[in-house]
Amino acid sequence: MPHADPAALLAAIVESSDDAIVGKALDGTVLSWNAAAERIFGWTTAEMVGRNIRTLIPADRQREEDDIIANIGAKRRVPTFETVRLRKDDSEVHVAVTVSPVLDSGGNVVAASKIARDITDHKRIELQLRDADQRFRLLADNISQLTWITDSTGWIFWYNKRWYDYTGTTLAQMEGWGWSQVHHPDHIDRVTLLWQTHLASGESWEDTFPLRGADGEYRWFLSRAVPIRDDDGQIMFWFGTNTDVTEMREAEQRIELLLQEVNHRSKNMLAIIQSLARRTDGDREEFVDKLEQRIRGLAANQDVLVRRAWSRIPVSEMVEGQLRSLGDSRAQVTCHGPEVPLSPGAAEALAMAIHEMGTNALKYGALSVPEGRVRISWALDDGQFRIGWIEAGGPAVAPPQRKGFGSRIMVDVPRVKLSAQVTVDYPREGFRWTLTCGADALD
Repeated sequence: MPHADPAALLAAIVESSDDAIVGKALDGTVLSWNAAAERIFGWTTAEMVGRNIRTLIPADRQREEDDIIANIGAKRRVPTFETVRLRKDDSEVHVAVTVSPVLDSGGNVVAASKIARDITDHKRIELQLRDADQRFRLLADNISQLTWITDSTGWIFWYNKRWYDYTGTTLAQMEGWGWSQVHHPDHIDRVTLLWQTHLASGESWEDTFPLRGADGEYRWFLSRAVPIRDDDGQIMFWFGTNTDVTEMREAEQRIELLLQEVNHRSKNMLAIIQSLARRTDGDREEFVDKLEQRIRGLAANQDVLVRRAWSRIPVSEMVEGQLRSLGDSRAQVTCHGPEVPLSPGAAEALAMAIHEMGTNALKYGALSVPEGRVRISWALDDGQFRIGWIEAGGPAVAPPQRKGFGSRIMVDVPRVKLSAQVTVDYPREGFRWTLTCGADALD
């Protein structure tokens, strides 16, 4: 078998290479230009041989050629570096360039050999990956949830910025199973057991538990994790999120308490109405009117409580809610007292009494005539609450011949509910009612 000519073999290798292989003089003049160089840069061999290599170099990168010449002149090979060169149509091409000195038999540098590989596609993919990574981090670091990624065994190797901002920790502290440091000690064993169970089964995981923040306070989080599988169905990663549900839980608890309170109050209200119906004299013609009036008084107080979300209400607001039923006669009533808050139960007891006295005054007492007057006053001194109803200017008053249910509403109900002392007087000049109780009875 005949031996191949070494020079011809070398020339064939150069021509068949996918990389541009260029020979150039020390001043940059191109001496040789292979087929790959034609394909990559768009210049033919005839066009490029004799032309300076700087033709391919953008104006802002000419310093690179200066450095290359300096290294080649010192017999130093220029390691591969990535840069940008120009095609014949002035479009840019990304290349990886290696330059080596060419020595003569005496060891003198006579030229340079440059190899350039087109990495435009590689750079495009790299840019796309970098953009994708940037978008992922932009999303992951700015969503409201704390997010994390584990390997198939549950070892966490990545958290988003929200996690570090909330917990005040670092990856070195949290990596792997370090997250247990910020879990509430009352929940950690249960959470860990459930997490390990799902790691073993490969089923999506969900749990709710408190996590400690950088300020040392615990907040509740709804946590979920889903397995990320490869084409064969094998788990590669777990992607998890923690959503702060503290306010939601508190709102749910408030709603639950409110519903319980409404249920309790509704049962009490029904019991009161039943009592009103039983105690109101059904044989009297005004039975329905009397019952409706008392129910309206209860309804007025309920309106005030609902507006206040069943919280404490001022005495003045409770009183005013009952006086609205007096119509034009409201102008004959004066009220005076400090802003003393009442619990819903205390407001209910006093409201029923105020309503009963207002109804009586409108029918038989001071408010039944234009010149009549009613003064309602209250005070809180030395831990004692006192409220009074005084009528004047109305018809002559005398004690009732029998004690009806109205008297029970004015006297017995507030006395029992508030552990109060209640006095009722019937001087000729006008009816009087006074209640005294401890301030703690209003809570």
